[in-house]
Amino acid sequence: MQTIYLAGGCLWGVQAFVKTLPGVVETEAGRANGKTTTLEGGYDGYAECVKTIFDPTVVTIEALMGYLFEIIDPYSVNRQGEDVGEKYRTGLYSEDAKHVDAARAFIQRRSDADRIAVEVLPLTNYVPSAAEHQDRLARCPDDYCHIPQALLEKYKR
Repeated sequence: MQTIYLAGGCLWGVQAFVKTLPGVVETEAGRANGKTTTLEGGYDGYAECVKTIFDPTVVTIEALMGYLFEIIDPYSVNRQGEDVGEKYRTGLYSEDAKHVDAARAFIQRRSDADRIAVEVLPLTNYVPSAAEHQDRLARCPDDYCHIPQALLEKYKR
């Protein structure tokens, strides 16, 4: 199994979507690449993200990036849907340089690569979200989510 961290705006919807993808075996809502080691002082540069543990024999980084691009506006900076701010930026983070290289290559192959605002960076740190944020949309399906319901259900197994 391998691990990446996907940021696509509000983590509730991203987690609900990513959980349904082929090859994804586990998810955890959290925050990545902040300027501090804890969230005690606020978000301080963190991106809301989903720790994604996946089986690379079933799904590739390129495929995971393709799925991410289905649920985000890849041109938007620090905004997805009605959620605005640095913590809602989009990206892929990983401790594995091969993941970062594959994600960057995915973007570079696109005809619109020069307009893409999705970060692709090494993971510098990660903090899991509180229990109330884990699987939030499964428990509170009427909460706001920038991802259309049809996409949340598109890959359900």
